[in-house]
Amino acid sequence: MTLRHRRTLSAALAAILAGGTLAGALLSAPAANADAWRDKEYWLKESGVTNAWQVSKGAGVKVAIIDSGVDGSHPDLKGAVVGGTDVSGAGAPNGQKSIGAKTEHGTLVATMLAGRGHTTPTPPPSASPSSSTSAAPTPPPPPSTPPAGGPDGITGVAPEAEILAVSTWLGSPNPAGKTDQEQIPEAVRWAVDNGAKVINISLGSTSPDWPQSWDAAFLYAEQKDVVIVAAAGNRVGGNIQVGAPATIPGVLTVAGLDGEGRASVDSSSQGISIGVAAPAENLVGGIPGGSYAEWAGTSGAAPIVSGVAALIRSKWPEMSATQVINRIVSTAKDAGAPGKDPIYGYGILNAEAALKNDVPVTSTNPLGSIGDWIRVHRRGVFSEPEPAPVASPTSAAPTLADPTVPVAKTPATVDDALPAAVVLGFGALFVALVAGAAIQLRRVSKNPPAVPEEPETGALVKVDPPARK
Repeated sequence: MTLRHRRTLSAALAAILAGGTLAGALLSAPAANADAWRDKEYWLKESGVTNAWQVSKGAGVKVAIIDSGVDGSHPDLKGAVVGGTDVSGAGAPNGQKSIGAKTEHGTLVATMLAGRGHTTPTPPPSASPSSSTSAAPTPPPPPSTPPAGGPDGITGVAPEAEILAVSTWLGSPNPAGKTDQEQIPEAVRWAVDNGAKVINISLGSTSPDWPQSWDAAFLYAEQKDVVIVAAAGNRVGGNIQVGAPATIPGVLTVAGLDGEGRASVDSSSQGISIGVAAPAENLVGGIPGGSYAEWAGTSGAAPIVSGVAALIRSKWPEMSATQVINRIVSTAKDAGAPGKDPIYGYGILNAEAALKNDVPVTSTNPLGSIGDWIRVHRRGVFSEPEPAPVASPTSAAPTLADPTVPVAKTPATVDDALPAAVVLGFGALFVALVAGAAIQLRRVSKNPPAVPEEPETGALVKVDPPARK
């Protein structure tokens, strides 16, 4: 039996100013027979994904994964990664070099979202000693590279979707010097400009606020009709409350479920921005180098939902991002408190219903609008998306509007002598009261009461015990 050992992901992911944390904790395991890993993908059936495949498998939809880089050479990702970039300055130009504090993270996310699986070559039968002199032909050697797709390994929620790998350096000092404030908005803009219809951000933080430098990039994605899915974060990583970017209005925030379909204690958090809940425990995915691992966290729940968004956008290419999000949350199975709540959001993901149910058309994103938020809190006016990135400041600006300070009024000049007279009158009265109190105290000191009382409560200080009979 293979011995598995436990590794936890770093708690420091500098995705956001207030010390962001990775949204998932990794349980590593050495390589094994890939078909055994396929059997562990319980969410494909329980979340209705396998039935949703009767309608769509995500063909023709590009999904950007903003993460630590994606190993496109993994057997289950052959042909899946169709483009990419590095916004850290320390990765590979195509985004396929795994970088940052936890290099496995991006590949785990990618395989769960759009893994194709693979076919393991069958080794040739060994010849028996008795037939060593026979003239039986020798079978050709198996191919060195398994064909793309197959029954083994990890198959993603949207196995025909295409991946754009956007590598970021997070969780440790970036040798190239670029901060998360610079990387995240640049990554979002690049993804939008390169055809992403869905963006997955499996990064979380302990702060609900985000740098003002992010506003324009997320607005750009909203105006370009792109669905952004983000992880809610994990209590085990310090995310008691949902942190940015999952708090940005319009973003589809994903909470985590345990193996029983209940809100996960460790691998989730809570907040009013949560839109839907998906499995976040006992997850499996591919890691760089062709191996596999068990892991947990909303980092893994997010690509499940991103995959469903890709299925919808493949089935209905003209459907707006607002309607895609509405379709996912309105078909979710209600859980927790009736209606939307800060633990499950609108409920538990139901991929089959999201692909098959009739859902009324809406023009309003049920999770809000970053454009509306900017107009209220930043006092900004953005009528058209900006075509190029703007310079990002190095520190976060306040996320709330400046408080309104009352204007000081000039004192009135009418009857200026009146206030002085009032003060003098009260002063004389006070002196008289003090004098009277002094006279009363002298009388009491000469004739004390038989049973003293506390001055305010009137409670007896001492009471003689009752006589015994």
